[in-house]
Amino acid sequence: MRPGKPASSVKRARKLRQRLSKPEAMLWQVLRLSPCGYKFRKQHPAGPFVLDFFCARANLAIEIDGFAHDTGDRPERDSRRDDWLSANRIDTMRIPAHDVLADVVAVADSIVAVVGERMRLFGKTPPSSLRDATSPSRDDGEDK
Repeated sequence: MRPGKPASSVKRARKLRQRLSKPEAMLWQVLRLSPCGYKFRKQHPAGPFVLDFFCARANLAIEIDGFAHDTGDRPERDSRRDDWLSANRIDTMRIPAHDVLADVVAVADSIVAVVGERMRLFGKTPPSSLRDATSPSRDDGEDK
């Protein structure tokens, strides 16, 4: 079961969707096209947090970390957040903002690779756009 979405998190997520950082906006331009059929959400509320990006089928949060994440109490706060998400069966992939700025396509490819591997580990089928077309047969009991 996914964590709830308190009204305060939903409201904050709506505001954040309107003002993405440059690396977030660059990455969203790639992820919003559902690469390899995987769907991503931007600024997704999860409990008291708002995730930069989220792939629900893979239970994966993608966080773009700028310079501020290395200063003050941010590393400790990020660790507590990751622990909370993990306790709610959501793993976190942290990507430095400078990597996105340097090569957004390579970053998106690495995210898609991680999502694909998680899907294989979870035993989930590929997105419907990647599955072979099938139709029910009479042997499946569809006509009975």
